[in-house]
Amino acid sequence: MKLASSLLLALFGILTNSAFAQSSATASADATAASAPQTTTPAPLHLTKLGITDTVIGTGDEVVNGATVEVHYTGWLYNHKAWNLRGAQFDTSRDSGTPLQVMVGAKQVIRGWDMGLLGMKVGGKRTLMIPAYLGYSTQGSGNIPPNTHLVFEVELVSLKK
Repeated sequence: MKLASSLLLALFGILTNSAFAQSSATASADATAASAPQTTTPAPLHLTKLGITDTVIGTGDEVVNGATVEVHYTGWLYNHKAWNLRGAQFDTSRDSGTPLQVMVGAKQVIRGWDMGLLGMKVGGKRTLMIPAYLGYSTQGSGNIPPNTHLVFEVELVSLKK
């Protein structure tokens, strides 16, 4: 009986120490996970629709089809792995200091711009996430490969109706 009792106590001690070790390991892992920087889910590899994010709301009249606008812009290739989704920069009007003048809806620019500029107000800034089919599609353009999604930051400088 004494031997059985000793075995039970020894077995209880092993199980208790094992459970303590597991709970300590879990607590340690939880503490490590809590102190680690939080990550977000990665951006989609492919954009399926035009994304519009206003970073500054302007004032005055809104851009409509047929309006002539002047915009400063910077364009990047879309990179789903980059924290800001911006890959290589391929163009900007800021280097020359001269904004681009365009008639909205007149097919002077890519379709994503014609759609993405609508509703902006002077002084407004907007980020456009343009899927390839609203950009340069399967043809590409210059240093923009075919089937490439684009990211543009645009600032509406002036508006003439």
